[in-house]
Parts: sequence; structure tokens; C-alpha cells
Amino acid sequence: MAELVFFSGTMDCGKSTLALQTDHNHSSRGRAGLVFTQMDRAGSSVLSSRLGLRVDAIEVQPSLDLRRVVVDHLSSGGRLDYLICDEAQFYTPDQIEQLADVVDEFGIDVYAFGITTDFRTRLFPGSARLIELADRVEVLQVAALCWCGRRGTHQARTIAGTIVRDGDQVVVGDVDGAGTGQVAYEVLCRDHHRRGITAAHAGREHQSREPLPFGD
Repeated sequence: MAELVFFSGTMDCGKSTLALQTDHNHSSRGRAGLVFTQMDRAGSSVLSSRLGLRVDAIEVQPSLDLRRVVVDHLSSGGRLDYLICDEAQFYTPDQIEQLADVVDEFGIDVYAFGITTDFRTRLFPGSARLIELADRVEVLQVAALCWCGRRGTHQARTIAGTIVRDGDQVVVGDVDGAGTGQVAYEVLCRDHHRRGITAAHAGREHQSREPLPFGD
């Protein structure tokens, strides 16, 4: 039976790499799929990982009807066995409903990948609806680490190395360190996120060089 599966984790835990691997595994066994993403680090209409892998993808705008994309594909004679949906935290709740429709109405597997919470530790609306509707929620086992060496569990937004807790939920940034006035993102353990102690404040170098769109 087809499933809606949500693979969740913090940034730096390999979500996009797993999405690419999942697409490869299925396509190499003769299954036909479509790949969706939003605000990928490599630009529009592409799914990429920091390992250098990338595939063409359909860019998910808020107005895009995912069910309609599937219907149009099938109506034109195309075959479809699965969908890969990266950066799913950015999808609207209605789009998550559309993915559930794709599974239930057409028997097509949907594999969604994304972060659950934002820099304020609040659920993204897309992730919240996925948790509510998914047949399975899989937490990725590759642990991103806080600067202190403990498991990273929260995404922090920083400006010039100082944690910020207010602002729009989605703001473009990266995780290559915090320059002056630069919006950046960093994985922290719960303790250091709550206390606002970033790598810069601790005098530690943040080693990650993976740019993220919201800062995935």
C-alpha cells in the first residue's frame, strides 16, 4: 500500500542527501517519480546536497497545486509511482493535504523531507500537518552536533554571532558562520539554544559550510 512518509531532522543531518538517495534507489529499480523542492541551496528547480549531488526538481510555490501536477502528469500518459518532496517544512498545510490525496486516491508513495521546528522552536505549518497526516514519521539518525559536542536539536538564527528570537519564520540565511550583520543559522543543543550561547559566543568555530534557504 502507498504511504505518506515524513523524514524529519535538524539541519546538517543529511535530509537532502537522503532524498536524493531515495530517488536514486527507486528510479534505479524502474519506478517513475517526480521530485519537488522549495528554496534549495543551489537555486530554483533543483534538489541538491552539500556532497555535490543534484537533480532537477519542480519548484513548489505557495500557489502550486501538487495534486493537480500529478493529475496532469497521469492524464498526459505519464507513469508515476512516487514523489520526493524536499524542504517540506515550507509547503503550505493545503499542499500537505494534497500530498495525502495523492497517496490515498492514486496509490502513489510520497516521501517528504524537512525540518520540524523553526528558530523559535515553533513547528513549521507544513511540518505540523505532516506529523498529523503521515503514515510514518522517521527521525533521521545522523546526529547534527552542537558546538559543545552534544546532539543538536534546535535551529538558531543569529546576526553577527548573536542569537535572535524574533522575526519572520522564513528568512534566507546560511550556516557558514556569522559575519557582521549577516543572518546565519546554527544547530544547538536545547540548553545552549535556550541560553543563547552560540559557537561565536563560546569562542568555538562553527564548522558547517552548508548554506540553507531559511536558514533547511
